[in-house]
Amino acid sequence: MYNGLLHMHSGLRWVVLVLLIAAIFNAFSKKKGGAWTAKDKKITLFAMVFTHIQLLAGLALYFISEKVQFVEGFMKNPVYRFYAVEHILLMLIAIALITVGYSKAKRAASDAKKFGAVATFYLIGLILILASIPWPFRNLGAGWF
Repeated sequence: MYNGLLHMHSGLRWVVLVLLIAAIFNAFSKKKGGAWTAKDKKITLFAMVFTHIQLLAGLALYFISEKVQFVEGFMKNPVYRFYAVEHILLMLIAIALITVGYSKAKRAASDAKKFGAVATFYLIGLILILASIPWPFRNLGAGWF
């Protein structure tokens, strides 16, 4: 079960990144004069839903992973600290921002404000997600997939 969840969580990150980039690009390209259509709503919704699915897989891994250990001195070990504190905290903040952006876009009065909310909150969320992914070059024991 652990390996299946780990592979799902690692592979799904690429889907989340692509959807977030698509939603952000769409929002910035239509921010000045585009009309909010069903396609725009679907892109932002799918980006948010897949981040939440990723969150659920990550929470399951958080409680069963050997990389998350709260042993004495775990804050001095960069791998334990990253997975136990940094990764989950930044991801929770990022997903909360993406959710707020979707909610603000859903309730915004004008199309420009909808695109502005998506552009702003999704972009900040994406930056936080990119900063907290255990990329292989960070030597945290994770690969590209």
